[in-house]
Amino acid sequence: MILVAVGLSVAVAVGLLALSGALRAGGPFDSSALVRYGLPLARAVHDLAAAFTVGLLAVGTWCVAPDRPVGVQRAPTGELTGIRLVVIRRAAIAAAVWLAASLGFLILTAADVSGIRVTDPGFGWLLVTFVSQIDLGRALGVSALLILVVFTFAITATRVTTAAWGSALSLLAVLPIALAGHSAVGSDHMNAVDSLAIHLVGACLWVGGLAALVSIAGRLGSQLLAVVTRYSRLAGWCFVAVAASGVINALLRLGSLRELASTYGLLVLGKTAALGLLGLAGLAHRTRTIRELPDRPRLFLRLAAVEVMIMGATIGLAVALGRSAPPAAGTEVDPVALLLGFPAPPPLTAQRYVFSFYPDVLWLTIAGAAGALYAVGVLRLRRRGDSWPWSRLVSWLAGCGLLVLMTSGGPAIYGRIHFSTHMLQHMVLMMGVPLLWVLGAPVTLALRALRPRTDGSLGAREALLQLLHSRSARFVGNPITAEALFIASLVIFYYTRIFDLSMFTHVGHVLMIAHFLFVGYLFIWCMIGVDPGAAQPAYPFRVLMLFVMLGVHAFFGVSLMSSGTLLAPNYWHAIGQTNDAALLADQQLGGAIAWASGDIPSLLLGVALVFAWLRDDQRLARQLDRQADRDNDAELRRYNERLAALTRQDRSS
Repeated sequence: MILVAVGLSVAVAVGLLALSGALRAGGPFDSSALVRYGLPLARAVHDLAAAFTVGLLAVGTWCVAPDRPVGVQRAPTGELTGIRLVVIRRAAIAAAVWLAASLGFLILTAADVSGIRVTDPGFGWLLVTFVSQIDLGRALGVSALLILVVFTFAITATRVTTAAWGSALSLLAVLPIALAGHSAVGSDHMNAVDSLAIHLVGACLWVGGLAALVSIAGRLGSQLLAVVTRYSRLAGWCFVAVAASGVINALLRLGSLRELASTYGLLVLGKTAALGLLGLAGLAHRTRTIRELPDRPRLFLRLAAVEVMIMGATIGLAVALGRSAPPAAGTEVDPVALLLGFPAPPPLTAQRYVFSFYPDVLWLTIAGAAGALYAVGVLRLRRRGDSWPWSRLVSWLAGCGLLVLMTSGGPAIYGRIHFSTHMLQHMVLMMGVPLLWVLGAPVTLALRALRPRTDGSLGAREALLQLLHSRSARFVGNPITAEALFIASLVIFYYTRIFDLSMFTHVGHVLMIAHFLFVGYLFIWCMIGVDPGAAQPAYPFRVLMLFVMLGVHAFFGVSLMSSGTLLAPNYWHAIGQTNDAALLADQQLGGAIAWASGDIPSLLLGVALVFAWLRDDQRLARQLDRQADRDNDAELRRYNERLAALTRQDRSS
């Protein structure tokens, strides 16, 4: 069945490309028939193998329970045995196919871009240059390396935690493909790349998970219903993500709805129709086949097999779309907009800084999902009669809203234009958003709201508990490590080429924001966090940590204010700002902002730390009072007896 899906995908891709004329010979960069026909073949196999690998790892890790030995009521959770081991080893086979297709796609893409045949004498050196110096080649090379790591994890895994890391890395290996092709160019390539990345991850989990279920359904036995139910919840969210991101990406590539009549637009409409059919099939699963699964398992398998066929054809449509030039690709792109990732904004004014808004799909999705999941957790607690402080809910949602403002509002837009506005964005992302999130106590909420699994499978709650008790969490959560990361982030980031990379590249910019949020959250949790984790230091030591951070922060701001060296001059010149004196003055203003804006959240953090200290002392006093009531002040009597014994000893001497 999987081979039929591969064949259908290849046939649809090649057929559509042949009808559109994309496979005809000729043109300045025509390489050979091998490239024209091999590229869609390699891409179709690549995408299907990627989906199958991701799906098998996800289903085997998160949905399938371990085999329960005879006479044992609760199955062991850690070891990979039985059906789980079979699923993960099948994922290793799929990863090997994925790796081979990835290397083939890389080689053929290099030949396609350069116009040099694979058999030409100089192609080897050209391939090295393509992978080492060209953005597209680097993206494909990184993806191939990640696939190799995924294969290694899958073939050697003996514990479910290893398989879980392989599952996460398999999703990461899909992401570099979003940087290739038409999404990486254009005036809004930031959202085009992000929406395609979300689309690819959702599609791989959805398509691959279903294909994995069909391939192992006969071996699941009594746990088939539980596995299908778990996958169905995941598939529902994946459908929403694929549909929403697909609409955004299609609109960005088409440019306008009028282009739906073009060849590219017709392919988009065909893919939309296939997505609609898959959505109806998923609805049929939820409303009928899952409920009838114990009595009619073949009904589920028949419908799922049809779904896999439609998915194979849809991937063929996607391959044809990837090899077809969208209408918006021919429009002239402003080089500044291409570097920024979005259309260049007008000159900065106070009003524009406050009210400008340009949606960042990735961080809007993350902030929206974080807020929605938190609200769902609170509602689940309240439905079963448990309480949850409204102040924590408000704090968490305020942090999500502040993240949206810092990534889609004026600070994000003009943070790519001026160093001073970038520094304000940095300070809020590193201190403001994490402070609100830490006060929301998300880990405590998750541990209370998530339902534990009783069949030994690895669920979200079990994974969170394992992470909290892992050596990595204890090391990263150590207060010395947290403060060292916080301080080093200020110095290393701005005084090395990392700052240049974060401004020049979209991936670097995304990682910069993620790093600021993570380091800030980690440090603030060590100061005032109530969530479980690594052992927190005593309150006097926390106060010392805060003062050290304040001193380093002030030194960093003063160093920027007094520096005569311009940071990342090539970037500012590339976006059209060539007045180095004005740039240096703006950088010094950024230093003043770093100094001043760091003090405000630090003051709030200090106040929160004092209140936490007082609450902890009051809680300890209440515990001691209750203990004294239970044992009639036994500790006080022992203390008085020791004093009396010392007094008698002094008198006798």
